[in-house]
Amino acid sequence: MRKSWLASTVLVMALAAAGCGGGGAQTQGENNNAGTGNGGEKVKLTIESWRTDDMKVWNEVILPAFEAKYPNIQVEFKPTQNTEYGTSLSTKLSAGTAGDLIMVEPYDFRIDMAKNGSFAKLNDLEGLNKGNFPEMALDAWKLDDGTQFAVPLASVLHGYIYNKAIFDELKLQVPTTREQFFQVLDAVKKDGKYTPFAMGTADQFVPGLLGFNLNVPGFNKGEEGRLALIEGKQKFTDAPYVQTWEFLRKLADYMPDGYESITYADMQNLFMSGQAAVYPAGSWEISIFKDKIGSQFEYGAFPLPVEKEGDTGYINNHPDSGMALNAATKHPEEAKQFLQWLMTPEFAELWNNALPGFFSLSSHKVELKDPLAQQFMSWVKDGNSSPRLAYQLLSRGEPNTDAELGRISALVMNKKMEPAEAAKTIQDGLDGWFKPQAK
Repeated sequence: MRKSWLASTVLVMALAAAGCGGGGAQTQGENNNAGTGNGGEKVKLTIESWRTDDMKVWNEVILPAFEAKYPNIQVEFKPTQNTEYGTSLSTKLSAGTAGDLIMVEPYDFRIDMAKNGSFAKLNDLEGLNKGNFPEMALDAWKLDDGTQFAVPLASVLHGYIYNKAIFDELKLQVPTTREQFFQVLDAVKKDGKYTPFAMGTADQFVPGLLGFNLNVPGFNKGEEGRLALIEGKQKFTDAPYVQTWEFLRKLADYMPDGYESITYADMQNLFMSGQAAVYPAGSWEISIFKDKIGSQFEYGAFPLPVEKEGDTGYINNHPDSGMALNAATKHPEEAKQFLQWLMTPEFAELWNNALPGFFSLSSHKVELKDPLAQQFMSWVKDGNSSPRLAYQLLSRGEPNTDAELGRISALVMNKKMEPAEAAKTIQDGLDGWFKPQAK
């Protein structure tokens, strides 16, 4: 039985706490001989990924740092558009043309590929252990039989980003309770110059990810509720989930006119142009906003509000990406050296500050330089965070629960379905195939 996240300390508190030495770090002597299996010829490795936005960071920061230590190993980052990644990766693996290293989503997203042997078993990889990673980070890329199929790479946090200039102009305080939150939105709506809440429902993943998943930990107590659903001790028809949809339904009153047709890119642009007060965000937005907003206006972040002052605040703290080893690679030893380097303090430092908002999952002390990344990190307390609700076990059948959460939440926010009906629809779909499991 795997331990719950509550028993594993907190996902990214490891970033702020003293960590262990890099279990996979190589000595200088080993570095000089790395990748010389073919008579001293340079070995070339390729990384598959869906993160096209990160190509510059990989090419200009991360890979040069690795190649400086391992001059006989050349690594190429070859991402695919995220909407095409799954199909492309499956085709490449079947054809034997996939890269040596494969970036993978957590839990059940690529579980079929892991089960069919496309990814090498990494349980014996030096440094891939509880000393270098919190147990729940390892758990996100582990099969039911305990097979570790990827090295944990990064997590993301969820919360709200707000326009400080608008708050200052309207003399608004950052809310800490739900009542205060809606008072802020009411004040912006009454003023009439700005959109209170920059969100749309045209892309169904948005209501699911930045609506339901962002907010549900505040109602179901995060990991406590997630595990209760898996174990059959709670149902989606219970109060915490109905209340979450009621909250989303209320939020729709503060969204821009025609929000049903507003895409994810539209809502980003609405906030980045300074026309909206509050934006539902993942920490991955930090790099995007930093580049696009620049010094146009100041902005900050706050976690999802609690019911009343003094309540424990819960947040969605999600393992986002791991790195698997293609079982068919022609260069397994060199690829493993790269995976071990991903577990070092050097990589953690580079990653956290080159891609602020994506937090290394290894247990190394890292100083975050970006102030907004620091703000997101400050919300993480022992036992208050959990991953996206249906990523583990709850979406292995049909209908896929995570996909349904996006579709159903969009209907609720579009006022085409009542919260209670949404809860029943999701639970009925889950009951059709899922059997509660002890964790």
